[in-house]
Amino acid sequence: MNIGIVGLGLIGGSFAQAATRAGHCVSVWNRTRATSERAVADGAAAAVLEEDMTSTAGSPDLYLISLPPDAVVPWIDAHQSAFKPGAVVVDATGVKGAICAALRKYAYGATPWTFVGGHPMAGKEVAGYANATPDLFSDASMILTPYPSCGRGPLDMLEAFFKELGFGRVVFTTPEHHDEMIALTSQLAHVVSSAYIQDPLAKDHAGFSAGSFYDMTRVARLNPDIWTNLFLANKEALSSVLGGLVERLAAFKEALDTQDAPRLRDLLEKGRMVIESMPPTYKSIARRAST
Repeated sequence: MNIGIVGLGLIGGSFAQAATRAGHCVSVWNRTRATSERAVADGAAAAVLEEDMTSTAGSPDLYLISLPPDAVVPWIDAHQSAFKPGAVVVDATGVKGAICAALRKYAYGATPWTFVGGHPMAGKEVAGYANATPDLFSDASMILTPYPSCGRGPLDMLEAFFKELGFGRVVFTTPEHHDEMIALTSQLAHVVSSAYIQDPLAKDHAGFSAGSFYDMTRVARLNPDIWTNLFLANKEALSSVLGGLVERLAAFKEALDTQDAPRLRDLLEKGRMVIESMPPTYKSIARRAST
């Protein structure tokens, strides 16, 4: 299958490498053409994708749009007339509600190509093409948020394709449910990590820190421009879960300030019971992340 990768950061570069390894013919587009040419020289891609969506490798059957959230809709708007009939276009940004709402104009038979919202649940603390790897998606989840008008054909194709790239599962959901879940499982974790590492004592952690400190601070090493964009695009859902966390933290602080040992123990026990009730899949991911 001919694959077009748009945007060659960590995710796009890893998509290109994984798709090429899986035997697909990959063409790449990047705002900086030199990065596209580097991907071809590295063997991650077969050709550079031109502005008219043509390449020496042929027109893509599937586009993976790996651009910052605020760039996805303008890029698709600018190039939508160049997508060939039957093509499938999938974005890879961490917020789905705003993007899927803006691109709904291309759904329900309005175009001869199909758009499906997507979000690979994979990443690193570092960004950029230089850090891309074909193994980035190993056992990860690929989330897809198709419009109700999308037939099974494109979705079956996408499920098979993403599993070829190493994804362990493909999850289908709505843009709204995606955003509320990602607010908790990803965005809130980045907020907490960033706030935690800003404590004045953190700079002196050497010799006093171990795995817990690493786990809490790992995702504070982020791109502030990208994550500001993501947070604001999902502000309602993120504010809601952040408010819940603030209330729970206040309960811990009150128990400490009043030396209420039974209350403190109860709060800790509630957390322990929740983590112990998590399914085996979560526990295996947690163990892998800590190694």
